[in-house]
Amino acid sequence: MKTKIHKLITLSLLLLFLPHIGVAGRGFSSVNHPPKGGQEGGCGIENTAFKGGERLNYDLYFNWKFVWWKVGTAKMYTDLTTFQGQQAYRSSLVTGGNSKLDRFFTMRDTLLSYCAQDLTPLYFRKGAREGKRYYVDEIWYTYPKNLCHLKTHAITSSGEHLYRHFDYKECIYDMMSIFLRARNFDATGMKKGDRFDMPISDALRLSDCWLQFRGKDTFKMNDTKEKFRCLVFSFMEREKGKTHELIRFYVTDDQNHIPVRLDMFLSFGSAKAFLKSYKGIRSTMTSKEK
Repeated sequence: MKTKIHKLITLSLLLLFLPHIGVAGRGFSSVNHPPKGGQEGGCGIENTAFKGGERLNYDLYFNWKFVWWKVGTAKMYTDLTTFQGQQAYRSSLVTGGNSKLDRFFTMRDTLLSYCAQDLTPLYFRKGAREGKRYYVDEIWYTYPKNLCHLKTHAITSSGEHLYRHFDYKECIYDMMSIFLRARNFDATGMKKGDRFDMPISDALRLSDCWLQFRGKDTFKMNDTKEKFRCLVFSFMEREKGKTHELIRFYVTDDQNHIPVRLDMFLSFGSAKAFLKSYKGIRSTMTSKEK
């Protein structure tokens, strides 16, 4: 039970940084094209949404008996650096619960991603602590012979090391690299009900998940009182033949595409995450209303 709750909370915080996918041709047809080979493959896209030095900070709240408690934080930093001799974006996400959340379970997650300047995935790592348990997922990307090759390494909660290799004819992403790519979507022509499949891998498997567009809304922040015009999406999952809405989130309807609110539907209650502060953004926040 605690493990399942932990994974949903972690996924929810990750989806703070996973707004949406380009809509050209509907679904992933516009982004999940075959690699072209070479060090960076053919899985890149022009970045117009963010720059090095961006900082996003969030507060996490949990509803317990009609009272909302602040139970954790999430911080995402993106910097321009080098990886294996080439310029790359280094993105890190650190999430953690406070003493209130620790009463249910311990959550200490750190994620790291390197992507080329055209946002082609190069490396991904996730380390997660659940109480006394700790596990790691790692992915190294290469693009030989028009394939997307994943070398993965998993350290299970029992301490077992698992190394695997996967070859795909399509481009594959992880939770961090697809966030960077997805922020560069084109919302022109997007219609309510549109569905966007998500070819996301961890160290062991691909996910059976998708995003669904729910329309537009305006959201006012409780603490800062800032008001943003937003696009609203749901994160859906199919498990054992049944479809579930796990998370609903709101992202700024402008060039930055920054998530400002997240609603999480848990088996034992509900939780929300809100944007606390931001700096180093690339473009003017035109979705912000006075």
